[in-house]
Amino acid sequence: MLNPAFSQFKVLLETTELAPLGPGPRPGVLPRDELLAKLGALFSDAKIAGQRQQLITALILLWHDHLDASHSIAQEIENADGSFLHGIMHRREPDYGNAKYWFRRTGSHPAFPEIARRVKALPSPGLGQLDYDTWDPYAFIDACQKFAGSQNKSATDFLQQVQQFESVVVLEHFLS
Repeated sequence: MLNPAFSQFKVLLETTELAPLGPGPRPGVLPRDELLAKLGALFSDAKIAGQRQQLITALILLWHDHLDASHSIAQEIENADGSFLHGIMHRREPDYGNAKYWFRRTGSHPAFPEIARRVKALPSPGLGQLDYDTWDPYAFIDACQKFAGSQNKSATDFLQQVQQFESVVVLEHFLS
């Protein structure tokens, strides 16, 4: 069951532009200090502390292109959730080999089936390397590598939407 405060946290994943496949920055993201202040108030209201607070903070910072700040938090969390965030951060950096290393450490994450379900519902631009019945973070890394900086707008738009689904599903997982 999701924390009732989910919708308040999810607002912080709603930016004017989707996160780029690379590091950013992009217009419409909030400054780190403003995000931390907003998160602090939400954590206090929702009574969220400890590792869940760290995970959510790292995720939101990452979404807003604060890769270094997110990385500092994620690398201190030595479990599948921390490895998942670490993998996303390195994928966006981009350091694709390191991203795959962190997804190997993640293993089969509980968020993968829901990510796959949501991605399968999107109209596909015909990226053959993605399996839409299961979630394969390695295939997603390969697709991001292939299309980062590409002129193929339908592919990059699709991958950015998938990246947003990934962040929302991970947030749901952290708040369940």
